[in-house]
Amino acid sequence: MIHGTRDEMLGRLSEAVGSVTVAHPTRVAIDGPPAAGKTTLADELAAVLRDQGRDVIRATIDDFLFPRARRYPRGEYSAEGCYHDTHDYQTLNRILLDPLGPGGDRRFQPAVYDRATDTVLSPPVTTAPIDAVLLFDGVFLLRPDLVDRWDLRIFVSTALEKTVDRAVIRERRVSSRAEIERRWRERYLPSQQLYFATAHPTRLADIVVHNDQPQQPAWERRTR
Repeated sequence: MIHGTRDEMLGRLSEAVGSVTVAHPTRVAIDGPPAAGKTTLADELAAVLRDQGRDVIRATIDDFLFPRARRYPRGEYSAEGCYHDTHDYQTLNRILLDPLGPGGDRRFQPAVYDRATDTVLSPPVTTAPIDAVLLFDGVFLLRPDLVDRWDLRIFVSTALEKTVDRAVIRERRVSSRAEIERRWRERYLPSQQLYFATAHPTRLADIVVHNDQPQQPAWERRTR
């Protein structure tokens, strides 16, 4: 395991992205629990890669949710529902991951859903350069039906209890502490435990970033 500064870690990640040799855009998964710091890391890495001249596509699993009316057949606090019923993986593959992958035509759409308005989206189709990088952040990205779609797999690891505290800070303007804690402890954290037990994501990751202290991270390469 390597310890270093945030900038050093981002430099190592950008080197890892640059070392991927594929004949299509490089598809990078940035996986991890809710509030682990995935979006922040993806945005920071995107800035580094763009400074290096790479064309970066930023996308997130939050833009591939099913509409709210379809997300809770097992109940709003169901951990199994969080894992199985929340995200539209079929559409994610069809409009984003497969077009950017082997044999794809590179014509993609980066989103299918607007969480703020709970509406389906159909953004314009864009053609990616062949050397583009897709940085895609989200939960459950190394599950069996997605794991082979990635050319580089990064897992952002944080103690699950820390994610509760981060969630309270992040969401306190829109939810009470009691509501946030209930959602985390009944739905989100047990769904992560289910994910770890069934998919073993840290074993499948190429790089694990330990993000308990974001300004003093540690990271390690894994051999798959």
